[in-house]
Amino acid sequence: MKKETVLALVVVLVVGVLIGVIVSNMRQETSTAVTTGNPAAAPPVDFQQKIVMLERIVSQEPDNLNAWVQLGHNYFDSDQPAKAVTAYDKALALGGDDPNLLTDQGVMYRRLGQFDKAIANFEAANRLNPRHHQSLYNLGIVFLYDKKDPARGLEVWKKYLMIAPPGPGTAQVQAEVQALEAMHSQGKIQ
Repeated sequence: MKKETVLALVVVLVVGVLIGVIVSNMRQETSTAVTTGNPAAAPPVDFQQKIVMLERIVSQEPDNLNAWVQLGHNYFDSDQPAKAVTAYDKALALGGDDPNLLTDQGVMYRRLGQFDKAIANFEAANRLNPRHHQSLYNLGIVFLYDKKDPARGLEVWKKYLMIAPPGPGTAQVQAEVQALEAMHSQGKIQ
């Protein structure tokens, strides 16, 4: 067999295994949730093993959008923000603008202390999809806690509350907005 044929077979095998694992995990999660009604505890994830496999795939297939996205997500989940930012850059360059990827990359920029880049990503995500509540949530966090700009944080979170689905996170933002509005009415913030 030729070297190229063997290499192609190995790549196809690796991609096939990756797809099989992903589909199997998705089916397993769905069936567990349906039968028990409660989410099952996730088995420990070996991010390093997944990362090595995905790095191998993107080195052989540099235009593989899905592999770059998954690599970014694995770096994100394993707390490797600089590498996640780079992987998301590649995915965004290949697949155009995606509000979810921009938001995930923005979270990584925040973790790196690059607050202005995080803000730019969250704002870009929200321009692409004005109903993208996760980008507004994160934008509010950066303004309030990192940039120390409660007036802008309040403004962003009011927009968030208009579009976010109900839930514990939304209730907490609502409570913080009410506290910020009270401070604003007392002249404690501009």
